[in-house]
Amino acid sequence: MTDMDEQRGPRGGPPGRWRPGRPLEHGGSARWPWRSTVLVTAFVLIGSQFADHAQHGERAALDPAARLLLLASGVTLLWRRRHPVPVVFAAVAAVLLYVGAGYPYGPVFLTVAVACFSAVVSGHRHATWAAMGALWAGHVLISQVLYRWLPPSGDGAASWNQEIVIATWVVALVAVSELARTRREQWARERAERAQAARRRADEERLRIARELHDVLAHSISVIHVQAGVGLALLDSDPEQARSALTTIKEQSKEALGEVRQVLDTLRAPGAAPRAPAPGLDRLAELVEQAASAGLTVTVEGEPPRLPPGADLAAFRIVQEALTNVVRHSGSREARVRIAHGEGRLRLRVDDDGPATGADAGGGGNGLAGMRERAAALDGTIEAGPRPDGGFRVLAVLPIEAEEDR
Repeated sequence: MTDMDEQRGPRGGPPGRWRPGRPLEHGGSARWPWRSTVLVTAFVLIGSQFADHAQHGERAALDPAARLLLLASGVTLLWRRRHPVPVVFAAVAAVLLYVGAGYPYGPVFLTVAVACFSAVVSGHRHATWAAMGALWAGHVLISQVLYRWLPPSGDGAASWNQEIVIATWVVALVAVSELARTRREQWARERAERAQAARRRADEERLRIARELHDVLAHSISVIHVQAGVGLALLDSDPEQARSALTTIKEQSKEALGEVRQVLDTLRAPGAAPRAPAPGLDRLAELVEQAASAGLTVTVEGEPPRLPPGADLAAFRIVQEALTNVVRHSGSREARVRIAHGEGRLRLRVDDDGPATGADAGGGGNGLAGMRERAAALDGTIEAGPRPDGGFRVLAVLPIEAEEDR
């Protein structure tokens, strides 16, 4: 098993598909490299014919056996993607047989170069190094020892300078192949990182949309829940007040539907600009009115600064969720919102005097988690819990780029 036989891409991948840095399993469906194989084989055959004329009388003449050997060494390249290790060893064996038979030197080494490159890039590094070492050692054995018994007759030993040139060529070929393998693996990692970043952005967007839907629906349904209870209680004794409660339910449900539609529009048309601006603290008065329609009196202290859109939306949703929790879970009918800013931070504090009622308007307990996620997205903090003197407090601290006050 080679260095990279066990490597797999993220979540595996379909068997039989060749990738850089991953050898192809037997029986895969990779396309046959016909064109490159035909071009290399034709170049080797034609180039060797010219080499035969140039080295006439120095080396053995090309005969049908030599041409068949050249053709076989080229044709084996068809399997270099499916079986790179056998192909590189077959190419080395063919070259050594060709050289040992005394045929003229020429582009026959090109088949070894192509096979070596494919094997290294596909991850079979050690086997390829062994094959290339065998090529050089076999050539040394032929040209320095066996030449006495091999054709052409009267041939002498090759100079060591020639052996050094061949060794340099082998090392350079392996180095270029390793460089290509490294670059392909780097490109594969970069593609995987980009895909992971895209998935992470998609997850963050889904989380953002989930928070938006939760904040919109939790607040609106809580108001509707309270007003529906008021309407039912006063339907017979005070029809006018019941009518007012039903009117509030109608207005609140209409507003909730509009905000939900705006959030869903971002899903139907990714990348499109929203049809309405995202809510911010400039709509705090609306929250106060909605809370009043649910029977909660809200006192606001402090003026919000001009905020970046992200911080403005997070601040609005945090206050909205805190007031929703007062309506749903507190026996107090009064709440206080205090806004302060300075030193690049926005401080939001929402207090009620309690006590907790344990009532639930059908929420799933995600309100505090959603507030913490919004604050954490801006590197802010949320503290929520009972006060020492009774009641409940939500304190949010958000880093902001302070701009000029309105």
